Amino acid sequence: MRPTFFSVLGVVLSTLLLSAPASWAAAPKAKQTAQTDVYKVAIDRSVSMSEAAESMRLRANALNLQLVAELPLSKQVEAVTGKPQRTITIFQFCDAVTAKELIELNLDFAVYMPCRIALIEDASGQGWLVMMDVNVDAIAKEKSVPQALKDRINAVRNSLLEIMQAGAKGEL
Repeated sequence: MRPTFFSVLGVVLSTLLLSAPASWAAAPKAKQTAQTDVYKVAIDRSVSMSEAAESMRLRANALNLQLVAELPLSKQVEAVTGKPQRTITIFQFCDAVTAKELIELNLDFAVYMPCRIALIEDASGQGWLVMMDVNVDAIAKEKSVPQALKDRINAVRNSLLEIMQAGAKGEL
């Protein structure tokens, strides 16, 4: 049972570390490392975790971002350990055309896809929405991303931020 637990834990941690390209907003920042940071939003106490999740799904649909995967990691850990877990769910959103063009430009962009937002309940019961905040300007310059594609990346990032805000407020 121990190797399975560590396997699940490894998946959880690697999923959280390889999160979405989403840098680009004036937002509260965590400690910066290289070209990435973490963007996180507290979920209103009046909004349940399931309401936040449903709001994100609905907003993504309205913004034409596909929800390509939903990983209920806390349920997987609970199944392995038999112990109740705080919520950890990873939502993966994608703009397939933009993703394809970025990967065609440089395979390195694949590590940022699909865009991930984590729904996490902390030890005090507070819900959070968390995603990687990548310095797209620095990466775009380094990888020679054309301006039109950079604009589309920024549009995806802005959509992700809107999805997080909708989830945090329980907006439909």
